[in-house]
Amino acid sequence: MNIFVGSLPFKLQEADLREIFEEHGEVSSAKIITDKFSGRSKGFGFVEMPNDTEAQSAIDELNGAEVDGRAIVVNKAEQRKESPRRDNYRSGGYQGNNRRY
Repeated sequence: MNIFVGSLPFKLQEADLREIFEEHGEVSSAKIITDKFSGRSKGFGFVEMPNDTEAQSAIDELNGAEVDGRAIVVNKAEQRKESPRRDNYRSGGYQGNNRRY
């Protein structure tokens, strides 16, 4: 099961996140999402647990739990929705043959 974890302390490392969830069962992966420019944590991440029973137990136990002074949000991750296609998108500027020089 893929688990969303929000309101994470910004200094929390992926190893720390993994350790928190390993208390409830096997963890396949733990990923904290970071800003692509600064590399700093965005304050949320995802944990993958192969056993759904253990994953649900982790969600039930950890949702609202305090980690480094912050109450974290833990729930089952929703499937990412596809963004609408942008085929008809026009970004302003010149449109058609009405160009002025």
